[in-house]
Amino acid sequence: MSHNPDQQSIDSVLSGDTRAFGVLVERYKHMVFTLALKIVGNREEAEEVAQDVFLKVFSALDTYKGEAKFSTWLYKIAYYRSLDYLKKNKRQLRTSAIDISEEYDISALEGTLDQLEAAERRQMIKEALEVLAPDDSLIITLYYFEELSLKEIGQVMNLKPNNVKVRLFRSRSRLAEVLRKKVAPEMIREYGNK
Repeated sequence: MSHNPDQQSIDSVLSGDTRAFGVLVERYKHMVFTLALKIVGNREEAEEVAQDVFLKVFSALDTYKGEAKFSTWLYKIAYYRSLDYLKKNKRQLRTSAIDISEEYDISALEGTLDQLEAAERRQMIKEALEVLAPDDSLIITLYYFEELSLKEIGQVMNLKPNNVKVRLFRSRSRLAEVLRKKVAPEMIREYGNK
């Protein structure tokens, strides 16, 4: 018997204990919902996609071979189900209308963010992620919040690790630009032009 809790649950489900699937759903429901929400942009639709993902995972569980972590396999299904949902409903991915500058002063951004309280910082990052294009938001979320490796993100998004690294850099740059544009006016309003 495997010491991996995911594999134990999978083995139980495949042996006929369908209740063990509830353990997997409970463990990953927030992750799947968050991913779907970042792509479809609507809570109700994200819930629908998440349910669809778990139905797909349940029916395809016997195809999981353990070559990648279960969470990576699940992320990949959730990612493609979310994109399929948009296509089926003839909706476009949300895109950012932000003018991205190739040159930005990240040290100034970090200095500004250091002045914010932790809760304000989290809220500001969350709001900035919502402004970014879904793929940018997703790659940052997977890397920094879900702590997936570049290889795992590549498996989810069907990209080579080097491409993930480039996209992550560009996504961070876009996030920094959004934060800079949001933080600078607030600092001026708060402290004035002294």
